[in-house]
Amino acid sequence: MIQYNRRRFLQGAAGAAALTMLPRIARADVNSQIRVATIGLNGRGQNHIDGFAQNLVALCDCDRSVLGQRAAQFERRQGRKLDQVVDYRELLDRNDVDVISIATPNHTHALIAIAAAEAGKHVYCEKPVSQCLWEGRQIVNAARRYDRLIQCGTQSRSSRCNQQAVEYVRSGKLGKIKCVVGTCFKPRPSIGKLDQPLVISPEIDYDLWCGPAAKVDLYRRHLHYDWHWDFNTGCGDIGNQGVHQLDIARWFLGEPQLPPRVVSVGGRLGYADAGNTPNSQTVLLDYAAAPLIFETRGLPKSKAAQQQWERSMDSFEGSQIGVIVQCEDGHVYSPSSYETVVAFNPAGEQIERWRGGGDHFKNFLDAVASGRREDLNAEVLEGHLSSALCHMANVSHRLGEKRTAAEIQTAAAFSPPFAESVDRLLAHLRANEIDVDAATVTLGPLLEFDPASERFANNESANHLARREDRKPFVVPQIA
Repeated sequence: MIQYNRRRFLQGAAGAAALTMLPRIARADVNSQIRVATIGLNGRGQNHIDGFAQNLVALCDCDRSVLGQRAAQFERRQGRKLDQVVDYRELLDRNDVDVISIATPNHTHALIAIAAAEAGKHVYCEKPVSQCLWEGRQIVNAARRYDRLIQCGTQSRSSRCNQQAVEYVRSGKLGKIKCVVGTCFKPRPSIGKLDQPLVISPEIDYDLWCGPAAKVDLYRRHLHYDWHWDFNTGCGDIGNQGVHQLDIARWFLGEPQLPPRVVSVGGRLGYADAGNTPNSQTVLLDYAAAPLIFETRGLPKSKAAQQQWERSMDSFEGSQIGVIVQCEDGHVYSPSSYETVVAFNPAGEQIERWRGGGDHFKNFLDAVASGRREDLNAEVLEGHLSSALCHMANVSHRLGEKRTAAEIQTAAAFSPPFAESVDRLLAHLRANEIDVDAATVTLGPLLEFDPASERFANNESANHLARREDRKPFVVPQIA
C-alpha cells in the first residue's frame, strides 16, 4: 500500500478545500466540478457510474474485461471517454480526482477508503463499510484525522419517507418502541461446489482482487458476487441486503452506539455448497431500550416451493425485505423500496403514510460542495455502527455449536421477542424438511459487549474474530 507524507496530504486537502469554497457559484455548478473515480464496476458499481455520471473522470477495476465493458458502455451513453485504471493505487496521487467511490467486494472497502482519505480524497463507500468490526472504527478515525467526508452507501438515509417516519416514531406518536424486527427473506439457492479449484481468468489481477483477504483456491463456480457467501470476503446476507434494514432499525431506535449483548441462531442449511455464511439466521441485538431482531431466510416457504424459489419466500407481518417497528400504540412498516413507509394502529388500520425517496449520490456531492460533514445523510460513523451490527451477529454465529431445537428454544427463552423469532425460524426450517430436532442448527453464545471500547467482554475468541489478520502488503492501518 502506498504511503503518503504530510506535504502530499496537505496538497490534496488544499485542493479539496478550494473546491468547497465557491460561494458565488450555483450548487449544481459546484457539484459539476467535483471529479470522481469509481472503483469496482460490478453490481452496485454500475449504480455508482450512473449516479456520478456527470462527475466521472476514471473507472477502476482489477477485472480488465469488466473495466473495458463499463468504459465502452459509458462512452456510448455519455459521449465521452473515461480513463481506465486496473490498480486503485494509481488513482490516489492524481490531482484531477477529488472523490473516490468504492463498490468493490466488502473485504477491500476499509483498505481503499482509508488510503483515499489519507491521500486527501473524499469517499463514497458501499455498505458494509467494513469486513470486520475493527476496520469500521479505523475508517471513522481516518475521516476525522484527515478531515475528509465519507458517506456510507445506505441510501435509505436519503429517503424522505424514511426520514419523516423516523421523526414520527421518535416523537412518541405511537408510544414507546417495544421491538424492531428487520427481515431479509431473499431467495438464495446453492452456489454449487467444484471438484477442482476455480480457474481465475487471466483478465483478473487475482492478487489485487484478494487484497487483505487470504489468497486461497476457490471452489465456487463464480468469482464475482458469490464472494458474499464466504467469510473470507463477505458477510452473508445480513451484511449484504441486511445491513440496509439493520441501519433503518437502529435509526428508528435512535441508538448512537452498539448493543451490550448479541446472540445468533442459524446456519447454512438445505444444501451443501462452497459457501460458509448462514442462509438461515435469526439474531438478537439486545439494546437496553428495545430489542433489535434480524431474520434472514434464503430458503423458500417449504421444500415443495423450491420449484418456484424466486416467488415462494416467507414473510413476517407482510415484510419480506423490510423493517417492522412495533410500538405500544401500533407499528410502522418500512419496505425495501425506500419510497413509502406506512403506520398502522393496533387494529391493523393504516393511520399514516409517507412517500418520497431521495438521491443519495446527490446528497454526498452536495456535502462535498458545502464542506460540511453534518450535511451527509449517512456519515461513516452511522455506516460503521450499522455494519458492526452485522459483524457482531456473525461473530456469535462463528463461535457457535450445533444444537437441537429444544436446546435452542431453552437458550432463547430469556427474551420473549427473540424466542418467538427462533420459533418462526425453526418452523420455517421444518417446512423445508430440515431435521432441527437433531443437532443441526448453530446456536451462538450470548456475547457481552462493551460499546465504549467496541470490544467483547472477557471473550478473546470473539475479539479475535472482530479483527482480521490482513495479508501483506494490503494491511488496513490502525488510525489513532
